[in-house]
Amino acid sequence: MNIVKSPAQIVWRYVASLSGVGLALGALFFAAALTPTLVPRSYLIQGVLAGTCFAIGYELGVLWRWLWRYLELPEPSPRIRSAANVAVAVGCFVTVILFLWRAAEWQNSIRSAMNMELVETAHPAKVSVIALITFFALFWLAESFKLVTSFVSGRIRRFIPRKIANFVGLLVAVLLIWSTANNLLIRAAFSALDSSFREFDALFEPERPQPGEATRTGSAASLVKWNELGRAGREFVASGPTAAQIAAFTGRPARNPLRVYVGLRGADTARGRAELALGELKRQGGFERSVLIVVTPTGTGWIDPAAMDTIEYLADGDVASVAVQYSYLNSPLSLLFQPEYGAEAARALFAVIYGHWTTLPKERRPRLYLHGLSLGAMNSQDSAELFETIGDPIAGALWSGSPFTSRIWRSITANRNAASPAWLPEFRDGRFVRFMNQNGPTVAPSTPWGPMRVVFLQYASDPIVFFDYHYAYQRPTWINAPRGPDVSAELRWYPVVTMLQIAVDMAVATGTPLGMAMSTRQNTMSMHGLPWPIYEIGRARHLEDLRFISEGLRTSLPAPAAIIPTPTGEDNGRLRCAQCFGTENWSLGHLYRFSLRQDQVDLSFVNDIGECEEFFAIVQAVVQAGWVFWSTTPSICIACQPFCSGAHIRFSCAWLRCL
Repeated sequence: MNIVKSPAQIVWRYVASLSGVGLALGALFFAAALTPTLVPRSYLIQGVLAGTCFAIGYELGVLWRWLWRYLELPEPSPRIRSAANVAVAVGCFVTVILFLWRAAEWQNSIRSAMNMELVETAHPAKVSVIALITFFALFWLAESFKLVTSFVSGRIRRFIPRKIANFVGLLVAVLLIWSTANNLLIRAAFSALDSSFREFDALFEPERPQPGEATRTGSAASLVKWNELGRAGREFVASGPTAAQIAAFTGRPARNPLRVYVGLRGADTARGRAELALGELKRQGGFERSVLIVVTPTGTGWIDPAAMDTIEYLADGDVASVAVQYSYLNSPLSLLFQPEYGAEAARALFAVIYGHWTTLPKERRPRLYLHGLSLGAMNSQDSAELFETIGDPIAGALWSGSPFTSRIWRSITANRNAASPAWLPEFRDGRFVRFMNQNGPTVAPSTPWGPMRVVFLQYASDPIVFFDYHYAYQRPTWINAPRGPDVSAELRWYPVVTMLQIAVDMAVATGTPLGMAMSTRQNTMSMHGLPWPIYEIGRARHLEDLRFISEGLRTSLPAPAAIIPTPTGEDNGRLRCAQCFGTENWSLGHLYRFSLRQDQVDLSFVNDIGECEEFFAIVQAVVQAGWVFWSTTPSICIACQPFCSGAHIRFSCAWLRCL
């Protein structure tokens, strides 16, 4: 007699068939995935991550149980096993509930360190539902893999011994699934993504017309066609400050900066694009400038304007920069699918630029620097070998947010001075290499430089910098005290789980505030008609901050056109936050004065922040005082992050240490 089972019975029987050891370990992995790491996570990301960790923990538990039986180790009696299973199940359930309850608190520990708005809830119900869906999807994939293994081993077991058949079945299943995933799924996905990014790169922006000046890349006289620059290239060459803007800002004579860029469509090979870039740079007179920068862009070809605008202001426009595109994909995808393309393009560009640069008289040629952000930093580090340049060294390099695979960064970090933390190393006496973050460098500004200057700009909360596969079984050194200022005090290391958490953090790191993780400002030196430091004043979080700023501007400030250290132990010239004054979060800054006319400043940006007469009055007082800030320590108040914590101020500090 056939008995028709209800769906509830089928589900219950299916759940009951799951491994108890696997569920216990999976629950612990699920709970650990809720703890904080480097960047905040949404409930969707958190749910997928927790479900993935649950599935991995479950399968590890199944593997452990299988290995125990395979080795024929003694097993407890059914009565003891049942009692232990109940105890473990209750303990795991309580642990999961407790960790879900604390999830919001842990997320807020990251948000508090980053000065982000706190959340009231981590949406535990949504996280749990998403995690279960993710778990069962991955569980089904694992079961499919087991079925393929059993099928293959069962067919060949009649010809060879059982253990060898099991091994061969496992090997065949791995090869079959890997081949299917790599040749069908991954390649199809890559092809679709590459096509999509290529089409996006080809789009023309109506707000960026073709340059009319013959000296600009992409003009009618240029060796590089405007329609071959790509979207990122057109943005790079069409933006940036003019000589008039620089002169108005600094009060000194200035030149129009030169920007050379060659897109992927410029030539068929990396060498061809590099030669084209060299020809265009020579046509524009780039080797006649005082500073020449070889820039390696990110995966999409994008170059951060916060870096380039800053150096162009610092050097009064007497700067030439050159870059070539090597991919359409963003940095993570480019690193995954095309890791060799960026290094090849960077090496080709540096070889032709450096080769021509070395033929010029030393007293007349520009200072040569390298620069890269994120994936660009990694590829830039691969562009030049020390033995190639030791006879005629370049001036230095600024590498920002170097990915964890960066060769030079890894070597220097591993060989740092013993007393320095991994998240902000000190290397030897600081004459050759220096590290800095949003709070400045560890080396005193008076420390003399050697013939070459290399600066690494990085943040302790940047997962792209600090990820490592070894975290699956090894505790990260940057977790040790003291921790970075933007790293949660609640962060703990859990085998396997922490590695997965930080891997996920890499995908969401760009959503963090300025000065945290890999967040950078995508703007030029003028926003809302304002030179950027005035705009940053508009972003100050507290009116009390602005009161102190205003007081410092209007009283006892030194003579103009000089960078002045704030006197230690005195109140004159200090900018301080009322909430943090006298605490460990309070730090000093340096000031720089420029002449600003009232009619050059547009205060309409105040409307974007909110109607507040007191706020407007304070900002107006700041503007009328004619002061703008260029800080050599990029944070006035570490905790409150007032106006000088933006990307430009950080890059200005880094470039000042290179120049």
